[in-house]
Amino acid sequence: MQKFLLSIILFMLILTPSLSSANEADEIKSAMLVVSFGTSVPQARKAIDNLVEAVKNEFPSVDVRLSFTSNIIRRKIQKEQGQFIPNPSQALAQLNDEGYSHVIVIPTHMIPGEEYDEIKDVVESFGSMSGKFGFDELVLCRPSLDGVKDCERIADILIKRFEQQLKDKDTAIVLMGHGTPEHFANSQYLQLQLALNQKAYGRFFIGTVEAAPMIDDVLADLKRHQEIKKLVLSPLMIVAGDHAHNDLAGKDDPDSWLNILKKNGYNNISTYLVGLGEDENFARYFVRKVYDVVLENADLALSGESD
Repeated sequence: MQKFLLSIILFMLILTPSLSSANEADEIKSAMLVVSFGTSVPQARKAIDNLVEAVKNEFPSVDVRLSFTSNIIRRKIQKEQGQFIPNPSQALAQLNDEGYSHVIVIPTHMIPGEEYDEIKDVVESFGSMSGKFGFDELVLCRPSLDGVKDCERIADILIKRFEQQLKDKDTAIVLMGHGTPEHFANSQYLQLQLALNQKAYGRFFIGTVEAAPMIDDVLADLKRHQEIKKLVLSPLMIVAGDHAHNDLAGKDDPDSWLNILKKNGYNNISTYLVGLGEDENFARYFVRKVYDVVLENADLALSGESD
């Protein structure tokens, strides 16, 4: 119990935007930086904005900022919509310049792949700085799929998400993840598939756009389940952007998963092109990642004191 209370105390110190002090120099300013790959599709942007709002609602006294990692998307948005969205380096530099000393970086990325590694590099670089250009506390949350426990939790969210469709015993859900080639983190999709098989065997089939398993693997798995007559296609991604509307469900693209599945005899196919970021259960899970990293850092500090 004492360890838990100390963790909560550290949590409050990190998240309190300012502490009353006679000297303004002693003021503590805290912020959270949500980092997304980004999207230039207005409708898909709802998913990212929903996660940002979830963080703001959970921590109303903390300043919450947004950053995109894709320079192409950032420049496209600035050119077409007149909105400047900083990259992570720019956002952290701005927070430092504004006097924020305690910052939690929250990535929206699904797996700890190449994109996550780049964010980690930026955070570690800023974290290594001391003096006026550094932060007193700078921590990075883990991505959504990061180990067995996470995969089990996401599996529960997906089962709840498609609860109505799963009532039809001959219906299966085909999910498209992004994937990251030649990176160990891609195995998280296989771990999630295992978790779904344990909880809802033969009802979910996961593939990725850029790595394994791919659509051919999905087809091979589907053929082992002759009872499946109907399919629901949906992105296993934060946003339902270009990949979802074209690679997954593109009607005019002969290489889309929709048309490949039709060519293989699946004629009863529907789509659910909504990003995970719009799912309220996922949004709550996303916020939980913030609590996890704070308590994790508290545990590390406490274990160091007890040595």
